[in-house]
Amino acid sequence: MKKKVAIMHFGCAKNLVDTELMAGKLISAGYEISLNPDEDDLYAILINTCSFIQDAEKESVRAILECAQRGVKIVVAGCLAQKYQQELKEIMPEITSLVGISDVSKIADVLDTFEDRVQEKPKYIYPEDVERAHITVGSSAYIKIAEGCDYACGYCVIPKLRGKYVSRKIEDIVIEAKNLAKKGIAEVILIAQDTTNYGVDIYGKPSLHKLLEELNKLDEISWIRVLYAYPTNFTDELISAYKNLDKVVKYVDIPLQHSHPAMLKRMCRPVQDYEKLIVKIRKEIPDVCVRTTFITGYPAETEEEFEHLRDFIQRMRFDRVGIFAFSREKGTYADKLKPQIKASIKNARRKELLAIQQKISYEINMSLVGKTIPCIIEQVTDKGVIARSFKDAPDVDGLVYIKTKENLAPCDIVPVEIIDASEYDLWGRVK
Repeated sequence: MKKKVAIMHFGCAKNLVDTELMAGKLISAGYEISLNPDEDDLYAILINTCSFIQDAEKESVRAILECAQRGVKIVVAGCLAQKYQQELKEIMPEITSLVGISDVSKIADVLDTFEDRVQEKPKYIYPEDVERAHITVGSSAYIKIAEGCDYACGYCVIPKLRGKYVSRKIEDIVIEAKNLAKKGIAEVILIAQDTTNYGVDIYGKPSLHKLLEELNKLDEISWIRVLYAYPTNFTDELISAYKNLDKVVKYVDIPLQHSHPAMLKRMCRPVQDYEKLIVKIRKEIPDVCVRTTFITGYPAETEEEFEHLRDFIQRMRFDRVGIFAFSREKGTYADKLKPQIKASIKNARRKELLAIQQKISYEINMSLVGKTIPCIIEQVTDKGVIARSFKDAPDVDGLVYIKTKENLAPCDIVPVEIIDASEYDLWGRVK
């Protein structure tokens, strides 16, 4: 009888890929996988954790404590295990063993022996020989093209947890995309801590445009989406790839984090003219959708700097914006900066920026009414069809609700005439 392991996942899409890789490795090693930690006949529970911000840590810790009450061996993987290592087991003796960032491919060995596998200095190596076991269902799938980060943003602990930037080879990524297409996936979404730095370590220069050119040749794939672009490496070659490659959706996800030069310097981010960059992207890539994220309440953020950010958001009218209140993380540069901004001020500033962006998003969405845009089908239900437009990435953006009598199926891409809109979602009919 196969030993059954329940898997729980927390965190970002990059962490999701690791969860699916571990699931695939366990299946190939003869284990049975479950997504239900409440089952009675479990051999162990594997929890892949997130430690990017305090709220993510709390969610992971809460899951560990809840699972501990079931009397089953608990294996903790991911960022939380890498960040705290042995300290975590001392605080939470309920944990049986830990798996660090560098040892995703060793998960079967850990479950065989329950010995810890955490390297002090992580160096992520993508296990190319492992077939991922997908734990999510949809029209798209993520492809991790690189791991780690060579930057040192003041608020971010990821470089310490994930190590130096390591790219995968183009040919390996293309093979994975082909395999995903065989499983029925229509859209591949390229992810890394910084996708625009792809290839620097193995090809000597940013090579994301080259990767996109090769993926664009695949007949089996309909859409290619790129997330987490870094502004300094958004090159002319990359802009040209977005513009000219027909399968690359015109969706630029480029986290800027702030607009004021002094604040960017304090964040240890590149100080450049972001407005000039966005104007150039919009000029060169017709009908492009631009998504970004900002942090407010970073240490020493003055009222003037906040107003600069507020005015920048109002002026640039981004299609999609995520706003985060600064989360203080031990071991980062920002942890020692003073003065720290009060939580009440951080939250008030975030709320104000969100209100501004909601109005902008509503106006942009309403401007789509009467227009026809391509949408990818996610679900077909008795009540109607749920889809995403090219402007919407899974999980973070909106949905398109379609009324149609046509026989549609997940992964179909159809032209949809927009008939109504809200701040986040669209309603339409198949044209």
